[in-house]
Amino acid sequence: MATIRKRGDRQWEVRVRKRGYPIQSKTFETKARAEGWAREIESEMDRGVFLSRAEAENTTLREALQRYESEVTARKRGRESEHCALKAWHRHVIASRVLSSIRGQNLALIRDEWVKRGFKAGTIVRRFAILSHVFTVARREWGMESLGNPIRDVRMPRVDNARDRRLQGDELARLLAAAKTYAAGPARRVSDIGPLITWAIETAMRRSEIAAMRWEHLDRDAGVLFIPITKSGKSRRIPLSSRALAALDGRPRRSDNLVWGSSVSGITAVFRKVCAAAGVKGLRFHDLRHEATSRLFEKGLDIMAVASITGHKSLTHLKRYTHLRAEDLVSRLG
Repeated sequence: MATIRKRGDRQWEVRVRKRGYPIQSKTFETKARAEGWAREIESEMDRGVFLSRAEAENTTLREALQRYESEVTARKRGRESEHCALKAWHRHVIASRVLSSIRGQNLALIRDEWVKRGFKAGTIVRRFAILSHVFTVARREWGMESLGNPIRDVRMPRVDNARDRRLQGDELARLLAAAKTYAAGPARRVSDIGPLITWAIETAMRRSEIAAMRWEHLDRDAGVLFIPITKSGKSRRIPLSSRALAALDGRPRRSDNLVWGSSVSGITAVFRKVCAAAGVKGLRFHDLRHEATSRLFEKGLDIMAVASITGHKSLTHLKRYTHLRAEDLVSRLG
C-alpha cells in the first residue's frame, strides 16, 4: 500500500509498504510523479519482479566511478590510460547525478558535445565503453539489479583506426639526432629515448611491454627476450636483432631491475617532444610498431613468424599494423 504526503511547499514523499518487501520511499517535485512511481513499484511487487532501486537512486555517478577505479581499474594492466578516461567523466557535470537518473538521451548530448569539441571518435568510444562497464559492474556485483545500462541506447561515432604512417626519408636519422640532443640536456624523465626508439623499431614491442621490461627476462646469450605480460594475456618470447641488443649496451642497472624505467605516458610525452624537435610531423610512438612489423615482412619472414614476434592474435590484426611499400616489393617480382 502506498502513502503520499506533502513535505514543505514543493515536495511529495511516497512510501510503499508490502509484506515480504522492504519499505520503499522516494521524494518527488509533483504529486503526479509520486503516484506514478508508487503504481510502478506496487505493480512490480504484485508480479514478483520487483528489484530494489534504493542503492542506484542514492549513488551518484561520481561515487560509482571512484569505487570502480579502486576495485576494478586498479587491477588492470591498462589502468593508466583508463584513469584518464575516468577523469573525463569525473569532471563532467553528469557525475553529480544518481545512477538511476541517467538516460541515453543525457549521454547522447555528451557524445555530441565531445564531437563538437573535436575529440576523436576512438577517444569518445573508449570513454563510453568504460562507463558502460561501470554500469555493468554496478548491476552485477554491487547489488543494483534494477539498474539498466543507458549506454546501450547511445549510437557511437564510427572509429577508423587505420593508419599507414611509416618512417620516411631521413626521419629516423633526424629523430635519433634530436633524441641525442635531448639526452644531453638537463635531467629528463626519459633521457634514453634514442636507444628506446631503436629498440621499438627492432622488436615491434608495445609501449606497455617496453615500460615493463626487466633485465631478468633477457637471455643475452640466446638473443631472446621473455615478455610475461602482454595485451592479449599470453606471454611470448621474441628473438632480438644485433641492433636491438646494441641498444642495451652500457645501460645502467636500476634498483627496481627495470630496463628502461619509463612509464607509458612518459615515453609518449618525450617522443612527442623529440618529434617536434626533429621536425617530424604526424608520427606517433605506436607507429613504430607499424614500422617494425612491416620491416619484418620486408626481411622475408612469413606470417606465423611475424605473429610470434609481434604477438598479434589474428591475420586481421596483423594486417592492420602492416604496411609494405610497393617500391620494396618490386625486386621480389622478378
